[in-house]
Amino acid sequence: MADQTSELAQAVEDVTAKAQVLVREEVALAKAEMTEKLTKLVKGAIFGIVAAVFGVFALVYLLHSLAWGVWDIFEIGSDAPWFGFLVVGVLILLLGLIAGVIALRLVKKGSPPTPTMAIEEAQLIKGTLTSSPAGTAVGPVGARQAPAPAPTEGGR
Repeated sequence: MADQTSELAQAVEDVTAKAQVLVREEVALAKAEMTEKLTKLVKGAIFGIVAAVFGVFALVYLLHSLAWGVWDIFEIGSDAPWFGFLVVGVLILLLGLIAGVIALRLVKKGSPPTPTMAIEEAQLIKGTLTSSPAGTAVGPVGARQAPAPAPTEGGR
């Protein structure tokens, strides 16, 4: 009887140690996923900021001269330079819209920053540990084979 008790105690220690290792590995996986997704979010934000800075600084001088050029080309009148500035303003809005859409796509790739793979794996492990009857073979990722249905009376 003492041998069985010590073997049972050893088995409980082994299960506890392996469960602790699993928990540590799941936490490490969650950290890795969070780091990857946050990196994508930061990159998207940086590209959005860079797009805005380049849009402002690179185009200021060119847009001003373009506005005067449009006014001169269409010869609206000597007192109506606003037309050229209106055309250039619409172009600026279109460029800003394109940069904003690109930034939004990059940010959405990393959002929401949740460790989905770690959560799924933890749920599989929990399901395996809590619902696996003794003697049932469990697959490498927690998948169990369903038992064959019992035959019913009357061929149904």
